Amino acid sequence: MAPNYDLTGKCALVTGSASGIGLATVRRLAASGCKVALNHLPDDPRGPDEVASLVAEGYDVVGFPAAIGQGGEADLLQSVAEEFGGLDLLVNNAGTPGAKSSIPATALDDITDALWSTVLETNLVGLFRATRAAAPLLRQSGGAVVNLASVSAFTSRGSSMAYAASKAGVMTLTRHLAQGLAPAIRINAVAPGAVDSTWDIRWTDEQRRASIEATPLRRRCSPEDIAETVIYLGFAAPMITGQTIVIDGGLTL
Repeated sequence: MAPNYDLTGKCALVTGSASGIGLATVRRLAASGCKVALNHLPDDPRGPDEVASLVAEGYDVVGFPAAIGQGGEADLLQSVAEEFGGLDLLVNNAGTPGAKSSIPATALDDITDALWSTVLETNLVGLFRATRAAAPLLRQSGGAVVNLASVSAFTSRGSSMAYAASKAGVMTLTRHLAQGLAPAIRINAVAPGAVDSTWDIRWTDEQRRASIEATPLRRRCSPEDIAETVIYLGFAAPMITGQTIVIDGGLTL
């Protein structure tokens, strides 16, 4: 059974949270009494729909449309501050594989400059901008940041080498930010393994079966598995900072 948290009076922003891990994190935070800013792409209808659904269930959730990685992160944080009056947790969940199917390491011509730009701006540079903009608010609250990395940073698995490199960058950036923003703010990351969620990348049934067979716990991660650790790092780990926690059921053992 997942532990219960009383987050009454706390405020959080989860980027890229119209679906998957982000949405599971929003729901878990809101169910614990936290006010949550659900960030989503401006043209994604799932964002407003999910906000309406969560509000109808009695949760304190507000939608904030903005595209992470396009330079508007400071404006997003300003809007959240004006709405909530502060911030206790930033979850840098927004990310993209940059492709619709897995690109093998042998297909170098498919790793285009446009792919690199999209992946790095969204997964890494946008994450940094959001954290930089959130820092003054988090210093005031003694808050935390949790970044979404990936086990692809440790292995040759993943949607592409560009995606894996961006997630390795997230882990490195997490360590640097943890040093730079201490002692007021804790910065950690989670590195999910194979997750069953509404991700843009298309995995075949064979790939899914293979990932389960390679996992000692014999199942793929759920978004809720990841959300639980995100909230733990955000609110219940006072002496953990600069770390990346792998959540993969043993896939990378």
